[in-house]
Parts: sequence; C-alpha cells; structure tokens
Amino acid sequence: MTKATSVDRILSLYNDRAPLAEASTIPAPWYVDPRIAELEAQTVFSKTWQLIGRTDQVEKPGQFVTATIAGEPVVAVRGSDGVLRAFYNVCRHHAAAVVSDPCGQAQILRCPYHGWNYGLDGSLKGMPEFDGVKNFDRAVNGLVPVPVSTWEKFVFVSLDPRSESLAEFLGGLVKRVAPLGVSRLHYFTARSYEIACNWKVFVDNYLDGGYHVPHLHKGLNSVLDYKHYTIENEGRYCLQSSPMVASTEDADAAATRKGDRAYYFWQYPNLMIDCYEGYMDTILALPLDVDHCRVIFDWYFADVSEAARAYNEQSVAVSDRVQGEDLDICEAVQRGLKSRAYGAGRLSVRREAGEHLFHRLLAADLKSLTRSAVAAD
Repeated sequence: MTKATSVDRILSLYNDRAPLAEASTIPAPWYVDPRIAELEAQTVFSKTWQLIGRTDQVEKPGQFVTATIAGEPVVAVRGSDGVLRAFYNVCRHHAAAVVSDPCGQAQILRCPYHGWNYGLDGSLKGMPEFDGVKNFDRAVNGLVPVPVSTWEKFVFVSLDPRSESLAEFLGGLVKRVAPLGVSRLHYFTARSYEIACNWKVFVDNYLDGGYHVPHLHKGLNSVLDYKHYTIENEGRYCLQSSPMVASTEDADAAATRKGDRAYYFWQYPNLMIDCYEGYMDTILALPLDVDHCRVIFDWYFADVSEAARAYNEQSVAVSDRVQGEDLDICEAVQRGLKSRAYGAGRLSVRREAGEHLFHRLLAADLKSLTRSAVAAD
C-alpha cells in the first residue's frame, strides 16, 4: 500500500457488513497510516464521550481536572454553585492554556500568560491593562464550553455540542455495571504506560475473548475458567467474563483476584473496566501518534486504609506484570502490521466477537465523514 493510495480506498478494504464467521480484521493500513489517525481524531475522538477524570477530583467548588482529547485541551471544574462544567482550556486572548496543572483547586482560573482571569463558571472576569480597547464584549469572551457529565465514579466530556447524552452513549453498560457496586470502591493509585503501538492494537488485544490469556498470561490464566469464558456484545460495549477458580499455581494472582467471576468491560472506543470482588481498574488507551499510545490505569479497592496498603500494592503488581506481558506483544504486533506479508487476519468465532464489534463501530465512524462529504456534494 503506497502513500498515493487514497484514504477512501484504504477504508474500502474493510467489509463492515460481513458476519463474524466471514469477517476479517480491519486491514493493516488502518493501524499504520497517519491519515487514518487524523481521521480518527475527527470522527471518533471528537464525537464520543471521553473519560477525563474521577468524580472525587471535582467534588468541591474550585476543584478541576484537565485533559487533552483529539488534540484539544479541556478543563472540567466544579463551580461555586455546585455545578460541574467543562471548557476548552484555551485563553480567549492569545490561546495559552488557562489551567496548566493536571488537577487541583482554585478560586479563579487565571491564565499564566497575560493574567486574564475567568470565573469557575467560565465567564471572563478581568483583563489586565485592557483599557482603551474598543468593541470588546467581555460577556461573549468567556471560556468556550463543552458538554460534561458523570457516571459512577467517572467524569466524561464530549467535544461534540450535538452529542447524545452520556447515558444514551453508554447504553446497556450502565445496567450491567450497577450490580457490581463499583461506587463503593475507593481510588488507590494510577500508572501510565507509553507503548510503541497504535491504540487499536491495544484494544484488539483486550477484546480477543481471552484468546491470548493461556499463552501470554500464565498467572492470570491460573485463576480463570478459560473454557467457560463468555463474550457478550450490546450497543457500544462488550462484556467478557469468566468464572474464577481456586489455584495454587500463582500465589499473587490467587491472593488478589477474588470472587465468583471476573468481569472485563469495554466501552467504545477506548475505555476498559476490569472488576473482581473488591477491586476495579480502569484502562484508557489514548493515541499519541499512529505508532504510539499512552495507556492509563487507575486502581480502586474496597479498602484503601494503611492496613490494606500491602495487599493493594500486591494487586497492582499483578496488574503491572500482565501489562508488561501485553506491552511486549502489542509492540511486536505493530511491527508486524508494517510487513508486506500481512494484510488482514481472520477472527475466531468462539473468541473474537468483541473485536468484531469494535472494528464495525470504528468503520462506521471513519466512513461517516466520507458519506457526509458525498451527501454535501
């Protein structure tokens, strides 16, 4: 596939109408062509609700959290009136970031460049040395808002002012997660990994129905009943689940992965939630460029007291080991996707239904821009 190949041609290589038994993966160029990455920023990350933080980070007036979505800096802040709002984190004067810290608390949002300051409601409050400027309306020069909403312990924003509600976007995921009681868990710690692979490679790996687990994750596999691993698709989410089994093969995994079942949720396009008894982690895969992504893990436990610290750190270490195993294989896959020997692969009907859902949803979004352009003509 040469650079001269059009984006439309690359998109046409994937048949999103093929049933699972006849389907292939999305083709290799979708993972390695920078133009596809640019298209994803426009049609996927700019149009979907994206996780940017935790509700406990914005509980009190003035508390804020910042993030970058599809190259756009955003900030969510709790107002003095108790309302949670979000804005583009861009000063209306000379475009500097108004809030430079990842999270914190402030009484006013003050741009560090020229000192313009904004209220917690986004309104422009003051502009130093701006006397004499004509035809300037402070009322229409506040921070530009973006939709913001919360679910369970999470804060989401959308760059699309016409987006459906967060509840509509999450769909059936809300009811599936509710019985697990994740609201009773408490944040413990976070880690970030930079991986030399396209973000979709990481998501594919997560959604292969446990296919790779017996081969790559021996410790994790020892506590899962792999033969009875299930995959359920609905709307924009996939639930992969497995009964838990008692095992002495891996002491750390056996000690920290408890309960009757393991639940692995994926919400389109890039959010993953793992749940065991008294445990949850969230995984967010963020594209950096076509060959790199940042994967952010947050861990939550039922008990985050000092007495439970050693156990919680042991549990995080188990996750970290699994992540290290995934990191190596994902980077190897990214290298393989550039080989002239590979175009696309087939999917396991038994295991890879979640991956099939991901690819079809992605194709619908990527092809929507082309369809819109045709309609406009």
